This record gives sequence, structure tokens and C-alpha cells, in this order.
Amino acid sequence: MTKLEALILGFIQGMTEFLPISSTGHLYLGRHLFGLDEAGLFLDTMLHIGTLLAVFVIYKEELLYMLRKPFSKLTFLLIVGTVPAVVVGLLLKDYFEEISKTGVTIGWEFLITGIFLWFSDGIKHGYKRMEDITYTDAFVIGMFQAGAIFPAISRSGLTIVGGLFRKLDRQTAAYFSFLLSIPAIAGAIVLQSVDLLEGQAEAISLSALVVGTISSAFFGYIAVRWMIRYLQKHSLKMFAIYVWALGLLVLVLQWTGKF
Repeated sequence: MTKLEALILGFIQGMTEFLPISSTGHLYLGRHLFGLDEAGLFLDTMLHIGTLLAVFVIYKEELLYMLRKPFSKLTFLLIVGTVPAVVVGLLLKDYFEEISKTGVTIGWEFLITGIFLWFSDGIKHGYKRMEDITYTDAFVIGMFQAGAIFPAISRSGLTIVGGLFRKLDRQTAAYFSFLLSIPAIAGAIVLQSVDLLEGQAEAISLSALVVGTISSAFFGYIAVRWMIRYLQKHSLKMFAIYVWALGLLVLVLQWTGKF
């Protein structure tokens, strides 16, 4: 893997982790495009570390608050919102790992993501701010997040939709979605690290890994900032059209044997 390829893959991971279009699905397509299908686990781990660094920087005040007050409502909201994905992930880990490797379902998953994004625009604008979020809200949003374990189902997309469904205003829905990404990304890194310790790492140059990680962190930071502002005045339909077009393209390529 060249440093340019690492830079591009970092860009893909950083932007698509927080835009509602699925980072895992895009990263799979990016690696396939560059012929890097075998450079999976170690690379993915470092790119996830990059996006985790981005949200650490943006949410440093919230993280410091939870460190000072570990039994605060915010801490328990994140725990409650994370539990559904943990349960589903542990129960179906082998199945999801298998479909992630083959990519056979990602075209359909992009289409499903688009459906959620498109119809979320019909949800009446919510009124809840961060201080209004209940544990029930967090759990329901967590259920949406659990559905994003499929490779090309967008985690940020579904959690934002879940927030809108629970009457969060648009900015708060995005804000809580990205805050909820911290335990989700950290959990993914822990699981990947276990596999790395079992000797499943790939040989990738240190310079390429550093470039990819920095790129992922930089573009992840930009994506979070931009997305929160974007949702203040715009709907998710633009992203729905994009993932529908991408999903159809993937299905056509699969049907013609070119992917």
C-alpha cells in the first residue's frame, strides 16, 4: 500500500464514518478498488483510531466531564445507547464478519440506508435538546445503531434517524449520534486488537499507516463539524440519493461479474 492510497483510504474512513453513508461499506469498496482486499484488519484498526482521535478532540469537554463525574446522566445515556449494539454484535459476530469479508450484501445495504434517510425527512421536527434525552430515547437510538452492524448500513445515518424519531431536534440528533460513536468505535478497535494479537495482522509499512491514521483523524474532524451545521437547515435526502445510486451501481457490477 502506497502513502497516497493510505491518504485516500483515510479520507474515505474519516468522511464516511460521520456522514450518513456507511464508512465500512465505502472502505470495503476503496480497498477493492486499490486491490488491497487483504490489507484489512490492521489498516481498519488504525483508521478507526484516527476517527476516534477526531471525536476525542471535538468532545473533549464532554469526556472530561464524564471522567470527573463517571456516574452522571450523560455516562449512563451512552451506556444504555451502546448496549443493544454490544448484544447484537456478540451474538452474531461470526455471521457479520463473514458477510463483511465477502461484501455480497453491501449493495442492498446501501439501498436500505437510503430508505431510512429519505423517509426520516417526513418526521416532524423535534424539540428535545441534550438535557431532554431520556434513557428510553438512548435505548431506542441504540437499537437503530445495532442495525448498523451490517457493513453498508450507516451507523451515523441510523442513529441520527433514531434521534429524529425520538423527537430530538436535528442538531441534537447529530450531536448525540457522534457522541455515541465514541464507545462504538472504541469497541470496534478492541475487537480488532484481539484478532491482531492472535496473529491476523497484515504487513503494511509504518509510513502508510501513519498517513492513513492522520488522514482519517483530519477528515473525521471536518466531517463531524460540517454535518452538525448541515443538519440545522438541510434534510438527509441528498445522502439518500447518493447511497441509492451507489447501491445500484454495486448491484449492477455484481450482477455483471465485475465486482
